[in-house]
Formats: sequence, C-alpha cells, structure tokens
Amino acid sequence: MKMKMVSAAGWCGALLALFGFTVASSRAENVPDLYLHEGQSLDGEWRVIVDPYESGFYDYRYAQRDKSVSPNRSETFYLDAQPADKSERIEYDFDTSPTLRVPGDWNTQAPELFYYEGTLWYRRLFESAALAAGERAFLRFGAANYRADVYLNGQRLGTHIGGFTPFTFEITQRLKAGANSLVVRVDNKRAKDAVPTLNTDWWNYGGLTRSVKLMRAPGKFIAEHRLWLESEETKNISGWVKIAGAGQGEDVEVAIRELGQKATVKTDADGVAKFSFSPKALQLWSPEQPRRYEVTLACGEDKLRESLGFRTVRTRGKEILLNGQPVFLRGICIHEEFPLDGGGRVNNTEKARQLLLWAKELGCNFVRLAHYPHNEDMTRLADELGLLVWSEVPVYWTIDWENEATFKNAQSQLTDAIERDANRACIIIWSLANETPVSEARTKFLSGLAATARQLDSTRLLSAAMEKHSKPGAPNVNVVKDPLADLVDVVAFNQYTGWYDGLPDKCAKVTWEIPYDKPVFVSEFGGDARQGRHGDRLERWTEEFQEDLYRQTLAMLDKIDGFVGCSPWILVDFRSPKRVLPGIQDGFNRKGLISSDGVKKKAFYVLRDYYGKRAAQTKP
Repeated sequence: MKMKMVSAAGWCGALLALFGFTVASSRAENVPDLYLHEGQSLDGEWRVIVDPYESGFYDYRYAQRDKSVSPNRSETFYLDAQPADKSERIEYDFDTSPTLRVPGDWNTQAPELFYYEGTLWYRRLFESAALAAGERAFLRFGAANYRADVYLNGQRLGTHIGGFTPFTFEITQRLKAGANSLVVRVDNKRAKDAVPTLNTDWWNYGGLTRSVKLMRAPGKFIAEHRLWLESEETKNISGWVKIAGAGQGEDVEVAIRELGQKATVKTDADGVAKFSFSPKALQLWSPEQPRRYEVTLACGEDKLRESLGFRTVRTRGKEILLNGQPVFLRGICIHEEFPLDGGGRVNNTEKARQLLLWAKELGCNFVRLAHYPHNEDMTRLADELGLLVWSEVPVYWTIDWENEATFKNAQSQLTDAIERDANRACIIIWSLANETPVSEARTKFLSGLAATARQLDSTRLLSAAMEKHSKPGAPNVNVVKDPLADLVDVVAFNQYTGWYDGLPDKCAKVTWEIPYDKPVFVSEFGGDARQGRHGDRLERWTEEFQEDLYRQTLAMLDKIDGFVGCSPWILVDFRSPKRVLPGIQDGFNRKGLISSDGVKKKAFYVLRDYYGKRAAQTKP
C-alpha cells in the first residue's frame, strides 16, 4: 500500500507563484492574537443604534465620514458626541439608545432585527488604568459578522472583513487612563464578492458575536507559538515561539514539566525561537484518551500556560492513520447555532459544550464544524472531550472565483483559522470549500488555498466537501470525479440519495465510481423531518422517513471502497431563510437529528446504534 505523508511540500510555493497568489500576512508579523493573555472583558450590555441608511458612516453625498478632515459632529456616530451646549445639534445619542448583549447576534435579541441585514453601531464605555512604562494595549474581538469598523475615543483603528475569525488592534497610543469610548460599526450585508457570497443555506446572524477584550502585554511578549509531534514512533516534539518586540538573542523558556522537559532557547533576528524535545513517556492524544500536557512559555515579564495534546495524522492508501493506526471517523456536522435559550449564535462555553456532548452521546469521535471557523470554545472543548475536528472556511457554493480580492479574503480567513487553532490536537482536517461547481477558475482559486494551507501547516490533512454526479445513461451509478480531489488528502463529498435524489429505497440500487487511491469520507447526507410529525416510512417530513433514510444510507455507504467515515447533516435543526414550508420548515432546515426545541428524533438512535457497532469493531 502507498504511504502518503502530510508534509510541507516543496511545490506549495511554486504553485502559489504559478497562480499569482501569496500567503496572507501572519498576525505574528502584524498584530498578534492575544487569546491566552489576561484581559479585561468588555462583554455585557452595549448601547446600539440601528442605521439602515448608514447615515453615521456616509454623508448625504455618500462620502465616508471617517475619511473627512473635519467630520460633522452632529451626524458622525463614531465620535460619540454630546451637545456642548443647549444650542448644538447632535442627531444621535448612544446614552439613551437601547442595548444589546455582547457576545451575541442582534437577530435573536430584538424582534424588529430578526431579518435585519445592514449597519448597526455598538458603543461601550469602559475604564482603564494607566499603562505602565513600556506596556502595550490591544483590543481583541473574537468575531464580528461581517464587516467591522472600529473606533476608540473618536479615532479610527481599522476595518476587519470576515465574520468568523478573530482580529486585534493595538491601542497603546490611543488608550486613555480613565474613561474610554469604544464604537464599532458592524455591517452584515451580503455581497457577491464576499466570502461567503450572496447565497447560503444558513442564517446571516449579524453583530459582535464573540467576546471583546482589552488586553495588556509587556513591551516584549509572546505573540504566537506552535508545537507539534514529529512522529508517533520517535515522539519528538518540535516547535517555535514568536516574541513581539524582540530581536536577536532574547531568552525564551519552554517547559513541559509533566514530561520532565525544559529548555531555554534564544530568538533569531525575527524574534523567533525554535526548540525540540524528546520525552520518554509521552502519551499520545486520541479520542479514547485525550491526554493533554501543560506547556509553559516565558520571555522576560511575559508568561503563558496552555494545555496541549500531541498526535499525528496522515494517510496510507485509502486509510486515515491517527497515531499510526487506522481510524474510522464517526462524525456529525454542526452549525454554530444553539436550539434553546432563544436560539441564535453560540455565545458561551456552556452552549458549545452542550453541542459537543450531544455529539458524544451519538457515539461520535469526530465533528465537522460547518461551514466556517467556529468559536475557540468549540475547538478547545473538542481537545478536552476527545473529538476529532474538520475545520472549514466559508467558501460555499459559488464564490466570485475570478476576483483577486475575493481570493485574498478567503485566503485571509483560512490563514486566520489556521493560525488561531494550529495547536489544537483535535483538528485533523482543514477544509477548503463546500459544494463548489467545477470550473477552471474555481480550481485555480482552490489550488491557491490548498497551497496556502500546506505552507502554513504541514501536520494536518486537507479536504473539501465535493459533489457526486450520476453517470450519464446510468442513473444508479454515482461518480465522484473532480480536479480538486488531486489536491486534497481525503476525498470527501456530500450526497443526498433518498432525499434530493429519489427515495430511500434507491440506496440499495446505487453503485459508486471513485477513481482515487485515497480515503473516502461522506461529508453530508440526510433528510428533513419535523420532530413529532409521524407517518409511514414513505411520508416525507416525518421522523419515520428520516429514520428509514438513515438506515438505508448507512448500509449503502458501508459498501464504498475506502470508506473511512461520515458526518451526516446535521446535529441540530438550524435557521435558514431558504426554508419556508409552513407548518414544517417555518424558517428552519429540519435535517437535524435534534429539533430546534432540543428534542431527539428517531434517526438519532439509528446513527447512535450504527456508531456503537462501528466502535466495537475497531476496538483492539
């Protein structure tokens, strides 16, 4: 059998250059992500102004106000102005405006904003102590959907594009000792050249959907770090640390005390220090034993602690090997949406944990976090709970493939996702796209993303959710053939035989042609059922139809050569404006195994029983 190692292939840079692409700038070279540093939470109630005509951002000539030398105080929202006297005209007032919770989406917090797509202004007043000599300050946003323009004390900090990755602004020179005003314009309008584009099958939740923090750090601080296991045989651990503000010769201490490992290494001219350990008693991370070790990093006044697991993943012919052993991925797809407590975006650790615990109850050892990077809580909890992860960027359906700005947007989101979660042992697959139609422009676009991912991270597999097609003249022969399959490590595809393609009985008649010596993963299958709606197995929208579809689909998939797992669509019903059937969909995609009220459907138990048998078959 052929052994395929996942490595930093030399063709990555050449492929990027061929297509005219470059790797997006690392945060470590710009503004670092300070997730692990202590910070002052700015979560809670923020004052908000709904601005559908964007009056606070553009003047009546549609000129952007923050580009004006002398912006008009009376109508420029980010100035957070108050009348200087009783005669001054100010046409907005954050102090008397309503509030929304942060983190959170605006759609589920106010009925009048349920379908709202546009601009909404957030304002948060906060107190800050004076910075110590040499100390630096940053504002860190977990995510804002989709465009965020950020202002502190009436001065523009910058803009972030993309709804699901963190961003940080340095405010060392802008932060005041005492009272500060933070204003954020969030715009969730969909756009043709955006990522995702105009058309999706999930809810376009707007707002500051993840936590906001004021972070402090010494003049030289740990900006980024990476650790990985070189081989399950040698158990050598390698890594590097990037020190912001450092040059040549700074001492960095790295320790994994439970393994008796400690080293002091020096930074190079770029502030990067490399290290390697060879522990004798390393226990590898796995779903069965998600062992993690406390890693401490120290440089000068800065010190960080993080719990990390160590494992390897690669392919061998049509197998996926975890720590050198074949693994079957017992998965489920998950949207970052919670069915209870008013619904909406997952906005705290408890909700994230509940979603993953439901997956564990199903017997899963794997989750596909669709269709965008989920909150850090999800991947860190997956590390803790022992769930393997497929992490995805929202290159979904039909992107503006020939637009260079759209590519750079997608590349930036992929880069941010990899840099944020590169130390998560749970993540074994970076996914580049979902259900994208084959074309030369599309393949060039995704080839650039594949090269970027391989250059940034050589320790994980690449995949994408492709599509299957019926063979011309042979409707019962399903074919998976796509030039993207040559670029990825795992051939993954979505298929809905029995739902969008005939009835469930068709599953018994189908054969497959998948001409690749690679593992085959079915990234989606399923059908809709309204929880509590019952009938016979041929009545659509009933739990019985969905239950039978699962039974017949799983039997069909077991016959696929190289089948290494699946992630049915989906764990929980989720909102989608595309789903309008009254009394059944009511604005929800009903393919969940758990209803929008948190109740399990009959198909939940079919999948649980199947995964139980699969788990028993793979035990040593």
